[in-house]
Amino acid sequence: MQANHPLDRPALSALTTRQAHLALADGPAIRFDPAYALFAAVRDDPADWSALARLARATGPVALFEADAPEPPGFEQIDHIPCLQMTCDALTPARRTVDFVDLTDADGPEMLALATLTRPGPFLERTHQLGRFVGVRREGRLVAMAGERLNMDGHGEVSGVCTHPDWRGQGLAGGLMRIVTAGILQRGDSAFLHARAAHVETIAFYETLGFRPRMRIDYRVLAAAG
Repeated sequence: MQANHPLDRPALSALTTRQAHLALADGPAIRFDPAYALFAAVRDDPADWSALARLARATGPVALFEADAPEPPGFEQIDHIPCLQMTCDALTPARRTVDFVDLTDADGPEMLALATLTRPGPFLERTHQLGRFVGVRREGRLVAMAGERLNMDGHGEVSGVCTHPDWRGQGLAGGLMRIVTAGILQRGDSAFLHARAAHVETIAFYETLGFRPRMRIDYRVLAAAG
């Protein structure tokens, strides 16, 4: 793993490049507008946790997303998920395709409802505006989707992948992931994603698409104490 690679601290890389317009800051502490995502980071080394605590008190809980993310002083941990970061520079050949639609802001409530039901990962009121999302509709209902979340110079994240329980086993998630990943690669970026480290079958599935493990990464949700 290359030292100081943008993907070592993906939230910081996104907040200081392509998604800087969505950033809220307090000195060296920086976070996404909480309507979009909980991700936050501290730009200083050593980290100024007091600045992040002030930002969290003003705007709500934050999530650290980086290798060996610490449990900083002045916070209460709400959640901790060990994850595996995976990258893709070329998709494997597809066995089949899916009919899809590009989702728009008008689809936001349905997207949030599907994500709330299936829990693919943190998905908030405006998460669907972080990048391109595509979906599959059946009988007028949104039954599967995938899209982009963190976006930085040279890299785009595949995220929000989910399928309604009634429509699983039809290859919808994999097909939609291919569409999103292909779009990232076509613009000259590499694609990456994050999987729960404990979900061995999910990781193996991502490998069939062309993703390869890069590093372990911690997701910690924190609330400012006091």
